Amino acid sequence: VQLVESGGGMVQPGGSLRLSCAASGFAFSIYGMTWVRQAPGKGPEWVSAINPGGGRTYYADSVKGRFTISRANAKNTLYLQMNNLQPEDTALYYCAARSGATLRTHLRGSYDYWGQGTQVTVSS
Repeated sequence: VQLVESGGGMVQPGGSLRLSCAASGFAFSIYGMTWVRQAPGKGPEWVSAINPGGGRTYYADSVKGRFTISRANAKNTLYLQMNNLQPEDTALYYCAARSGATLRTHLRGSYDYWGQGTQVTVSS
């Protein structure tokens, strides 16, 4: 089982990035998927979630209107489109999976699988 995040990098404030999370080794299409981030020196923060079918999405207030979560079940891939990035979005971004549920928690123990993270740095 693997969740592999990619697409992170360094951007200027106002810029955009698209994160991807490639899943393998499990039935991706029946798992709710979540993005969680952790900024330097801070605790983890739940960012966004999407149900197994992709028809329901949820966002933290801090990213609502700027981030869009989506998934391509045929490709076993989760995405996070991040627009108008701000310095406070700087963090390590993780994807996580939970069978049959769409979770809105940052608690790692609540998930079946968790990726290794991709770094996003927003700085001028």
